[in-house]
Amino acid sequence: MPHEMPSPEMLSCIKACGECASVCAQTAHHCLHLGGEHASPDHQCLLQDCKQICGTAVGFMARSSHYSASICKECAEICSACADDCDRLADGDQPMKQCAEVCRKCATACEKMASATV
Repeated sequence: MPHEMPSPEMLSCIKACGECASVCAQTAHHCLHLGGEHASPDHQCLLQDCKQICGTAVGFMARSSHYSASICKECAEICSACADDCDRLADGDQPMKQCAEVCRKCATACEKMASATV
């Protein structure tokens, strides 16, 4: 069976997921330094979940797995939750606002991939 190259939409989603994973890792570290609710187990867990599902989604899409749509659906849900939580805690903090923005961009890209590949 010939190998198909990823579509431009999939490449865009892979890029968005990679950026989101990186930003969530950086934001988790930033939040530990901020302390308080930023360092809470719930917020730290959500940032780590987002980072990990984004990395997982990249792998599934890169190898054109039949399960990519399912993973992208979950990724969109977790990224949206992470964006909402970062917005809630941002209070003018630029790295927190950036994390929310990048998570929303990734959620949108993953929603498109989930519906396009079902």
